[in-house]
Amino acid sequence: MKKITEVAAAVILRKDTRGQREFLLGQRAADTFYPGYWEFPGGKVEPGETPREALVRELREELEIGVQAATPWIVREHVYEHAHVRLHFFRVTAWRGELRDHVHAALAWQRPGATCVAPMLPANAPVLAALGLPDFYAVTHAWRIGVAAQLAALDVALARGIGLVQLREAALPEAQRETFAAAATSRCQRQGAQVLVNGDAQLARAVGADGLHLPARQLMALDRRPNFPLVAASCHDAAELRHAARIGCDFAVLGAVRPTASHPGQDGIGWEDFAKQIGGLPLPVYAIGGLARSDMETARAAGAPGIAAIRAAWEE
Repeated sequence: MKKITEVAAAVILRKDTRGQREFLLGQRAADTFYPGYWEFPGGKVEPGETPREALVRELREELEIGVQAATPWIVREHVYEHAHVRLHFFRVTAWRGELRDHVHAALAWQRPGATCVAPMLPANAPVLAALGLPDFYAVTHAWRIGVAAQLAALDVALARGIGLVQLREAALPEAQRETFAAAATSRCQRQGAQVLVNGDAQLARAVGADGLHLPARQLMALDRRPNFPLVAASCHDAAELRHAARIGCDFAVLGAVRPTASHPGQDGIGWEDFAKQIGGLPLPVYAIGGLARSDMETARAAGAPGIAAIRAAWEE
């Protein structure tokens, strides 16, 4: 077995002139392994360095920028012909200095879901997919507020640009659940939003949803990923998170971070424990439980791509 080489990789993020998110890629030079392939900037972690220290040094040496804000994100391993690498990805959102490249053949700013340079290094495909996830994951509760009210709230949220919705309606009567799921999926897909059905693979296929969201008990009973383009899971501890990663889920949701009205008397795990549990995982993990949009920056600082919410998702 090859020795694992630790690598720090930077997902450098900015907003373009239209407010759209972009990330930076570099094309590998002719005198390196995989010449001409595109990658995230970064490099090897030297002896005595932490991955973050290596990130800061590499970006200073490669791009002449000083890192001001970088949060740990996901950690992925990949075996190349020449090396077994463990890639520590960081989201870099602030820096000082102008980009001046010293190691790549070219640099290119790209938009999530619309990458137009190729080929990419093989290890980076899951990272590109993770970058396409929005920062807010909305969860429906038509069983509580009524189908008509939920569809009306969904229309408002879609008009505001919500991009990812989970239909979590096991408490609805079967016929009503199917009617609601079909209507909600149609509305979302007309607006370009992705839809996952919670726990019911048959219903997800019947309404043409984009994927399946697994409750924790269902997740732990599986030994392989369900056959859907997008698969997520609800998790409550590190063991469930590791299992979600093991079977190849695209992302997970962990909580409750704070106490919630649906679980009175139960303490949340808090942000410190949340960050500890998701550290080193190869998949993005949303925070959930008693959270609002105002918690977005705190969630990102803890390593999450954003937050998932039920009540806060439908507030006007």
